Amino acid sequence: MTKKGSIFNFFWGYAKSQPWAVMTWVWILVFPTMGSLIALLNYQTLLSLSPQSFLGYLIFTLLAAICMGLALLPTTFTAVLSGFTLGWIGLPLIVIGYGVATVLGFLVGKWSNSKLWEMLGKRYPEIRLAVDKRKKHPGALIFFIRISPVIPFALANLIFASLQVSLKQILFFGIPGMLPRTILSFLAGILASDFLAAKSALRDPYQIGFILFFLLFSSWGIWSNWKKSSA
Repeated sequence: MTKKGSIFNFFWGYAKSQPWAVMTWVWILVFPTMGSLIALLNYQTLLSLSPQSFLGYLIFTLLAAICMGLALLPTTFTAVLSGFTLGWIGLPLIVIGYGVATVLGFLVGKWSNSKLWEMLGKRYPEIRLAVDKRKKHPGALIFFIRISPVIPFALANLIFASLQVSLKQILFFGIPGMLPRTILSFLAGILASDFLAAKSALRDPYQIGFILFFLLFSSWGIWSNWKKSSA
């Protein structure tokens, strides 16, 4: 009980000394859901933004990257919208958008939580030692964290930035981890007759089956790699 209290005291002290950091954590946990609701209420306007030129595609990609990187919209929602409005040409664009969004989210995390790892390491050196040991070969962990359907994209960006994981490794291993869920969401958008049907398609049995598979697969991968790196 004492140890639990001490870690809570640490985070309470961190929250008081770094209010912007706390606001960032609250934002990425709350606002993507609010952003989805706002977008759904105005989805007809979103559909009218379908690009018709190279410049239009570039702007669409940058807007998608900003929305995902700043946690204004969830990646699943953005992938469905891209599939519905752009068709298959939007798949490489959304992958590029993921890369830009990763960089953006990582930079925001570095700015808002730059002191977290330093302060945590001073207070709990054993935690820092355990994580540093696993950061030497983080590729598999990054991949399995990205493929997990229960760890939001923006939250993972913030965690990676707070733990000072290499941005190059996050991009190299993280984007492949995003692809399976992205393609499923993208395909739902392509096959749907309207945007609301595309959102509903994500609850089809085959989609739920894939999500459960990704959940089990990612959980096994994170656990096995964590245990292996501690050996």
